Amino acid sequence: MASLQDQLLKAGLTTKQKTRQANADKRKKNKQKRSGVQHEATMQEKVKQELVKAKVEKQAKDNALNEQKKKQLVDKEQVLRIQQILTHHQIKNVEGENEYNYTFANKIKKILLDDNTHKAIVNGRLALCGQDDVTYIVTRETAEKLSMLDENIVFVKNDKLVDEIPDADDPYADYQIPDDLMW
Repeated sequence: MASLQDQLLKAGLTTKQKTRQANADKRKKNKQKRSGVQHEATMQEKVKQELVKAKVEKQAKDNALNEQKKKQLVDKEQVLRIQQILTHHQIKNVEGENEYNYTFANKIKKILLDDNTHKAIVNGRLALCGQDDVTYIVTRETAEKLSMLDENIVFVKNDKLVDEIPDADDPYADYQIPDDLMW
């Protein structure tokens, strides 16, 4: 049967250097006992100080690990919350013939929209958001909530709201641009 030191070494709970140090300390203690010198109190104080130091180091390491895990959990919760908002508040069935170009992950993409949705995005009533290579069409209010959580989620949120009623002082009020004119 192996000694306790051998078992601890095999389990990986100690190192060879620590076992050598323990053996050396044991030999010194035995020699001191034989010679009549008592340094037991100083040895106990040294061991206590080492234990306290090891405990403080372990506590600091554990705290750092806990903070890292908490941060990862908060990040994961935020991603899931954003995903839930996007899936619940997305506007579906908007496919049409009008193309709308936008930038997604440094790539220019296009989406085909119907007339009403195209006008709503251009006028700022709707916005384009995206996550994990998927584009979602959401309302302006939803996009504002999402931008508070993560600014990189919202791709297109036009601030230009076109007034449906023309100004009274507009000299070109009689010459309205037709709805079907595409630039």
